[in-house]
Amino acid sequence: MPGGSEAAVASPIRWLRSPAGNRIERARRTTSAQVLAMRSKIVLGCADSEDNQQIAQRLRVHPDTVSKWRSRFLRLRLEGLVDEQRPGRPSSVSLDQVEQVVVATLEQTPKGATHWSRASMAQRSGLSKSTIGRIWRDFGLKPHLAGTFKLSRDPLFVEKVVDVVGLYHNPPERAVVLCVDEKSQIQALDRSQPVLPMMPGMPERRTHDYVRNGITSLFAAFNIADGTVIGELHRQHRATEFKKFLITIDKSVPADLDVHLICDNYGTHKTPAIKAWPARHPRFHLHFTPTGSSWINQVEHWFGFLTDQMIRRGAHKSVQALESDIRTWINDWNDNPRPFVWKKTAEEILESLARYCRRISDAGH
Repeated sequence: MPGGSEAAVASPIRWLRSPAGNRIERARRTTSAQVLAMRSKIVLGCADSEDNQQIAQRLRVHPDTVSKWRSRFLRLRLEGLVDEQRPGRPSSVSLDQVEQVVVATLEQTPKGATHWSRASMAQRSGLSKSTIGRIWRDFGLKPHLAGTFKLSRDPLFVEKVVDVVGLYHNPPERAVVLCVDEKSQIQALDRSQPVLPMMPGMPERRTHDYVRNGITSLFAAFNIADGTVIGELHRQHRATEFKKFLITIDKSVPADLDVHLICDNYGTHKTPAIKAWPARHPRFHLHFTPTGSSWINQVEHWFGFLTDQMIRRGAHKSVQALESDIRTWINDWNDNPRPFVWKKTAEEILESLARYCRRISDAGH
């Protein structure tokens, strides 16, 4: 907190961290409601010299919420964390009922289903579906959504993150840094009936079924400096094809530049023939991303553009037609290449992952 504010809140902060007001106990709702626990976390974050944006991001609340309770606490101390009396008819939903809905949403599942719906939670709690919707919205709960994640178990995770991110922020002089990977088994799909074009008031429509007309694999090297891409298509996806692609890269990059390749840990990248390549071509240097961490390879982001803009909604009667469209798309991209800006440092990435691990650990997983 700015100025002399830290000293002003020292005594209440000690209470929040004392056995009577321990932050972990408050967060686990043993003596207080979730809303009060959240406000306590905001105040404790302020006492730890975090700014409003950091606290909002960590607690997944709006920065205005942080500002509000920070100001209330400075002005009214602990009493400021309690809701003020409001005019009009008192709420028919008690704080205990809100807490029960939040706890059940987070810690239980309905019988015969994997997640709660507003209807099933309303039936369990005796509250209306609109009330359940408001409670979930206020607490940022979305039972109908599920994300994905994977934590790398690579024993060299830290070293690899530092190495790869270091190349992004400080690429070597007189060298080109290429993010390399394969988009394998791209299917040439054609719809069983013609696609109906978009019309005013009606989106493009296509049949739900399709015909498979073969597959191809795209080998790509994304230049982090200027965003250009070296691409090559092969019908198979083996170390043999990857070696051919290395030869293509060798011919495409000026001979006076070193070549730093960022690759993942796929088996085709680590065969004896590929490992021997840098020994015979000393200007080549291979850097590997951590296992299970494709997000750190910039070419994966470029593959996303290719998929969204050309492949996903494309219709191809043959592999040749698919490959022709991919080559055309790459040529168009290279006419107006867009490099990506990598903002986070290795230290910020590692700290972010550490916070995430602490959060899921505290949740009991």
